[in-house]
Amino acid sequence: MDQIPIPHDLELQLPLPEGLLKVLLVLLFLLHILFVNFMVGGVTLSFVFEIIGLKNKKYDALAYEISRTVTVNKSLAVVLGVAPLLAINLAYTTYFYTATSLTGIAWLMVIPAVTVAFLLTYVHKYTWEKLENNKPVHLGLAFMGLALFWFIPFIFLANVNLMLFPNRWPDVQGFISAVLLQNVIPRYLHFMLATIAVASLFAVGWFGRKKYDIKKSLPEFTKDEVKHKFYLIAFIATLMQFIVGPLLLFTLPVHGLSLLLYGLIFPGMLAVIFFMFLIWFEIKTNEKIIGRHFWSVIALLTFTVICMAFGRHYYRERAITPHRQLVTEKTEEFYWKSEAARTRLRMGISKEPAKSAGETGFDKNCGVCHAKTTVLVGPSLEEIYELYEDYPKGIVEWSKAPEVIRGGAVMPSFAHLGDDELLEISKYMLKAATK
Repeated sequence: MDQIPIPHDLELQLPLPEGLLKVLLVLLFLLHILFVNFMVGGVTLSFVFEIIGLKNKKYDALAYEISRTVTVNKSLAVVLGVAPLLAINLAYTTYFYTATSLTGIAWLMVIPAVTVAFLLTYVHKYTWEKLENNKPVHLGLAFMGLALFWFIPFIFLANVNLMLFPNRWPDVQGFISAVLLQNVIPRYLHFMLATIAVASLFAVGWFGRKKYDIKKSLPEFTKDEVKHKFYLIAFIATLMQFIVGPLLLFTLPVHGLSLLLYGLIFPGMLAVIFFMFLIWFEIKTNEKIIGRHFWSVIALLTFTVICMAFGRHYYRERAITPHRQLVTEKTEEFYWKSEAARTRLRMGISKEPAKSAGETGFDKNCGVCHAKTTVLVGPSLEEIYELYEDYPKGIVEWSKAPEVIRGGAVMPSFAHLGDDELLEISKYMLKAATK
């Protein structure tokens, strides 16, 4: 019986069929996030190798070569991010805008934070030689950019996660409370490990391509040595996903889970196992043939990402469906109440017909979590009727000392309303269930 805000449906025509729009959202987002991974992972790898380069100069050169790719990938990530942002605004208007408004100042910080992070990456890259003898300052620039690149995903992930929790909207008091909702931290860890793995595979392909003159840019490395190092990093990061991935899955609200969801995810998990096997084979193989299975690795990773992306989209649809149904019901109720009000006005009747005490109490305290036929945060009135058909006092006792209900949520006690008011509400609930 938490107080969930129930907006009315927005009667706006979509520029594309809804199904097509959502498919485009998934595919365009994958393209955008690919270059985000290249960018964030590249910044991270460049920073780490520059630190290692303080003792071993050849890694400083490797860090510089990685940093040269970051600014290009950054530009592509920004350009490719426009389309999925527009698509999610159209497909999930109510949920996306509510989440952005609740995260407040943090969401408004995204553009200035991204701008500063981009500027820092440019300064870091173009001052490499000038600050060669002042590494603390140069590393300081890299660290500030890295910190921003690691912080910005927190804002986005808190935002998209909040879309799945309409029943928690009243509890959110800004960005910090949104971050503390279940599933945000596992999502974040999953994303950051993915950036390391994907950026490392990008480095395998980038530095291992035929046209790359490694003798000129990285004279102290061989191509096989570079590929081996980045394969190893990708392997370790992906191995850690076997811990973070299940944690991410098991912290999702249970009302969005289903066998079909597992069916979408499971093939991707199998592909990851083959993916790991091939990378391990590449790491252990003769240096002269390392990279032979590179495109097979990329194909398996692509298949896994597509499975996970559509699985995530399917989960999102299931998670918000109860709230959407409630929005539809409340919108229809609002429509008929408006029609009734206009009719009374035409007839010269100024007052709305009085509601019973039970109906008034239900609307005020219970209606946002319980509908007649739809399962929302709590069970429908029809389900409640099956349990308490001739026993309204049973509802009263439950309402005074509720236990864990569907989805792991806990209904607050309504003992403060008193037995008489709770009994009137209970009688109304049983009566409304049979109308």
